[in-house]
Amino acid sequence: MKWRRGVSLAGIYYKVLTKGYNTIKTISEGNFSIHKVFLDGLLQVSPGVRKYKKVADIIKYQLQLVKTVKPAIPKFRATGLFNETELNYMAKVYGDLFNRSFQQLEALAMVITAGNLRMSDDERLKAIDRIYFNISDQLAFLHSFNTENNILAIQRGRVMVDTKLSKRLSGL
Repeated sequence: MKWRRGVSLAGIYYKVLTKGYNTIKTISEGNFSIHKVFLDGLLQVSPGVRKYKKVADIIKYQLQLVKTVKPAIPKFRATGLFNETELNYMAKVYGDLFNRSFQQLEALAMVITAGNLRMSDDERLKAIDRIYFNISDQLAFLHSFNTENNILAIQRGRVMVDTKLSKRLSGL
């Protein structure tokens, strides 16, 4: 191969290398642009995800939980059938339930708000399903806990009435 005068072999290699590098760089930037579009799309939340029935159910369950927890301690305190230790325990259980349910609501907000998480629609729906299961479980526990406390209050109330009646009949 004949070389032109003043052109070195290193100069030719440099030009070839530079041209190859620039070609690879251009291809990779184009590829990155495609990936960026894909990843940015994962930050968006489709209307189907936002309108998923379980989203509304989670919010409804959260409201039920708050409406049930808020009056519980004053109601049980008013019966006069529970001591302070029991009422403190109930308050701790209700507080923990409320805090965990609020965390579920925050998680839901993260999942259905665009720009927060990079997730596909399927991943978002699965996350919503997990949140739904957790809040449903918490609400079921709350109902069970309240039922047990109500039964205990009824039993104690009956014992108290029976005790008063026995004392009255015995002349005490």
